[in-house]
Amino acid sequence: MVTIKEIAQKCGVSIATVSNILNDKPNASEATRQRVLQVVKELNYTPNSIAKNLKLKKSQAIGVVAEDLTVFCTPGIIDGITQCCEERGYHVLLTNLRLYKKYQDAYYANDSFVKIVDKEIRELLSKQVDGIIYVTAHERILKKCLPEHLPVPASMAYGYSKSAEYPSVAVDDKNGAYTLIRYLTERGHRSIGVITGKEESIHTHDRLLGYQKALYDQKIFFDPDIVVEGDWKRESGYQKTDYLLSKGVTAIFCMNDIMAGGVYDRLEERGILPGKDISVVGFDNRDLSNYYKPPLTTIALPLSSIGYTACRVVIDMIEQRERGEEETAPEKPGEVHEACRLLIRNSVVDLNPPEKKSGTEGNPG
Repeated sequence: MVTIKEIAQKCGVSIATVSNILNDKPNASEATRQRVLQVVKELNYTPNSIAKNLKLKKSQAIGVVAEDLTVFCTPGIIDGITQCCEERGYHVLLTNLRLYKKYQDAYYANDSFVKIVDKEIRELLSKQVDGIIYVTAHERILKKCLPEHLPVPASMAYGYSKSAEYPSVAVDDKNGAYTLIRYLTERGHRSIGVITGKEESIHTHDRLLGYQKALYDQKIFFDPDIVVEGDWKRESGYQKTDYLLSKGVTAIFCMNDIMAGGVYDRLEERGILPGKDISVVGFDNRDLSNYYKPPLTTIALPLSSIGYTACRVVIDMIEQRERGEEETAPEKPGEVHEACRLLIRNSVVDLNPPEKKSGTEGNPG
């Protein structure tokens, strides 16, 4: 492997001069600079970043611990982290715990995997990462996953640390559901059935709050009899459809796109057409939602934005620390909620009479 010493000898200059030129420092003539850079190219010199980082005690790396890369939300979050790192001159060291792949939903309900997380975080710290981001596969409160008083800044993406030390970045489910239900009410729907997710889910809780607030603002009575519990799976959407139809709903709000697929299945069996005879809307913007017939109106999660913000917060804290500004820096953000986006497709019936319609409606999606 070529060294700076060899480059210096070939150019007839000091090692310090070569080092300064490679680090874009002044005090070398343009002719010397060009000569050194030409020799660097000829010898195919590659800087030893490990040695440099050991000297500087800085790796320019962000350690990312992902619970499971196969869960649909995770790749988008990782992409946002990667984008932020590219823009800020950092690179990513990624650890995939594969928790869902190994244990399915079982790991959500307990903290038995905390030791695994702790081991992986220590491994990242041994590689001198400058910061750490923990990416959950299912939005929930995780008080134990990030150890107290880490030596580097850290944040949580798509979950809640409930720690003043580690900011959390998550989905604004409440306003996402509010926007979706408001879209339905503006199209004349006043009896909107709901198939929720699991009762203990933060997503279920916040999306239901958004639903209720949208009804309240439109002076529509909240009827708990048309809110039924699902489990995020397609079969539960299928099973709850007949009951909601018996209640005379004109629209069905499914708290994820998977359950909406089950609703479509049952409606097809009964000869009822979404977007023509009844409205169906979902949440999450899963890839399959655009291929339903008709394509499903839904809410797109801000996954890339969550990753980007979680990374930006960590890098900001790293750089504040380097400048000695920790004491005077703004207070850590605590919890940040990224906005969702409404995607209007063809699964909603407009019940408004023609005389009440005015102009051409735009598509906020």
